[in-house]
Amino acid sequence: MNWARNLTFSAARVHRPGSVGELRQIVRNGTQVRAVGSGHSFSPIADTVGDLIRLDGLPRIVEIDRVNSMVTVSAGMHYADIAPEINRAGFALANLAALPHVSVAGACATGTHGSGDTQRCLAAAVAGIQWIGPDGNLNELQKAADPEVFAGSVVALGALGIVTRLTLEIEPAFDLRQRVRQGISLDDVANRFAEIFSAAYSASVFTDWHSGTAMVWLKQRTDQPTVHLQVGEPLSRPVHPTPGISPEACTQQLGVVGPWHERLPHFRAESPMWTGNELQSEYFLPRDQAGPAFSAIREIADLLAPILLVAEVRTVRADDLWLSPAYGRDSVTFHFTWIKNTVKVLPILQVVEERLSRFSARPHWGKITAMTPSDVTAHYQRADGFKNLLRTYDPDGKFRNQFIENHFPDVR
Repeated sequence: MNWARNLTFSAARVHRPGSVGELRQIVRNGTQVRAVGSGHSFSPIADTVGDLIRLDGLPRIVEIDRVNSMVTVSAGMHYADIAPEINRAGFALANLAALPHVSVAGACATGTHGSGDTQRCLAAAVAGIQWIGPDGNLNELQKAADPEVFAGSVVALGALGIVTRLTLEIEPAFDLRQRVRQGISLDDVANRFAEIFSAAYSASVFTDWHSGTAMVWLKQRTDQPTVHLQVGEPLSRPVHPTPGISPEACTQQLGVVGPWHERLPHFRAESPMWTGNELQSEYFLPRDQAGPAFSAIREIADLLAPILLVAEVRTVRADDLWLSPAYGRDSVTFHFTWIKNTVKVLPILQVVEERLSRFSARPHWGKITAMTPSDVTAHYQRADGFKNLLRTYDPDGKFRNQFIENHFPDVR
């Protein structure tokens, strides 16, 4: 099962190889092969009826290239594992997801992101990939050597091969302080959107849409000028994004300075990744449509209230990765954490998507959606180019599953 236990995998066999050599043999002998990361996806993107491979048994590698400011890591490692080692070497990743327990390869393959006006999705930090092709042989691709093909091969949904290593861009380590302000009206969020989201290196707005109010989490770098946001009221105690839940698992707030990897995520790396009693959806919209999109969702707030646990709004800088939901446009993301009841959620989800469709919303590859696969891929200008990569790297479809076939049909 996945993290949320809303999916049961169909795999005939599950493997946890202890070496790249063993992994190559599994791939070479398999007919249908998929890799699974931390299992945090809510969609069936990693499922297969053949061989499902867990990568967390591979040797753990964190190799720092100080000269070129790069780090090479094992694909199955989690950000919670690699971040402290990168920090001890005096470096940092530019951004992290809300949850540090996700695997590096899985997060990059699905376009997972953090938040920040100047920050791209996590996959945009990838500078090199090593993966196993359908014949079991190792392949490598470098961004500097072949940027065009590379742009189509990073957010690849696991469909081009089994990734074994990733090389990521890093920068000098930095510290942040995290503060939370509450009681902000949604009118202020919509009307002062640019001001609020530019007030910190990373900013997130949490709301239930129904109350008409929100709180904003501000993660400010200590080596950058401090912006004093004058909306709402500062909180004097730690909080959890979801009302009624203890903040014990959350990263430290109240302006206490800490290293980048202990402040960028919302949740502590040392807190257990419990089984999620929830469902999640998320949509990337053009950033300049944030105001109208706010109005569109607020109009159905009463409809959302019975099934919505919490919603989060973030910003993501544009990138050039073909299947990244932020491809070619600075984005605002609308995230919804629902009760774990698919029967109740899906009809409401259809209403949400009808509202957001006018803004060319792209759903997160790893979340649930009611959109048809053809409607999803219609929002990606390079979808046909990705089909060509499928034909080139996996002509017989060893790494495809029903999810890939539905979104990219007629490849063979």
